[in-house]
Amino acid sequence: MKRKTTYTLLAVILVIIVYGYEHILKVEEQAEIVKEGATIKPNTNEYFLPTSTTGQVIHHDGYSLSYNEAYEQAEWVAYELKKTHLSKSNFDRPYFEIDDAVKTGAASWRNYKNSGYGRGHLCPAGDKRYSKQAYDETFLTSNISPQDHDFNAGVWNTLEQKVRYWASKYNGVFVVTGGVLQLGLKTIGTENVAVPEYFYKVIIDVNSGEPKMIGFLMPNQSSNKPLYDFVVKVDTIEKLTGIDFFPQLDDGIEKKLESEIHISDWIFTD
Repeated sequence: MKRKTTYTLLAVILVIIVYGYEHILKVEEQAEIVKEGATIKPNTNEYFLPTSTTGQVIHHDGYSLSYNEAYEQAEWVAYELKKTHLSKSNFDRPYFEIDDAVKTGAASWRNYKNSGYGRGHLCPAGDKRYSKQAYDETFLTSNISPQDHDFNAGVWNTLEQKVRYWASKYNGVFVVTGGVLQLGLKTIGTENVAVPEYFYKVIIDVNSGEPKMIGFLMPNQSSNKPLYDFVVKVDTIEKLTGIDFFPQLDDGIEKKLESEIHISDWIFTD
């Protein structure tokens, strides 16, 4: 009996040691993730990062974001989509994971279950097929926002495909995407994730001649309208969001590009 008791105690001690070691490794891993999230990656084009209204900017390998804790999602996600990034690689779709680099705590994917809304990518997985790591990063919960299913699979998906088309035609573009976050929005889940009524996308091309810019503002609902019906001045989106999208641009160039609409500068059809 004494020997059996000794073995039991040893087994308990061993479990405690293993659990403690795994816990330490987990804490260290999370600390490293947070540390990496605060460091600008070598391939991040800092010149094009928008201002943050929250001060919580996180850099992943494939994109950067500004997280807004009050609405439990990013107010913007920004990334460069190079022509060399366009790939048809088929990676296994991973599970959504909470972004540990968000110091205030990113919302869980569970908030979306049975909510009636889809987990809409802000940086599309289809834009990051050039590497498994970049692809997997798009499934972090800091990169999703509640979207109407038909909107996500319809006109929003059409716009994402058009951006890839422009990246190919213009040798790369820079993209900023997010929901318009305002007081009084409907929320979902136990963490009260806000449901944007509108989503925006701003694209700038500086590789194919004179810089050009275009902005889209879309209601979070199904639509059969053509994409150019959603084109607005970038100034309009800035006023709605309080975000300065391209503060490092020359003031004269920025003012001109953001205050005008030139649909003809962008190829919508071949």
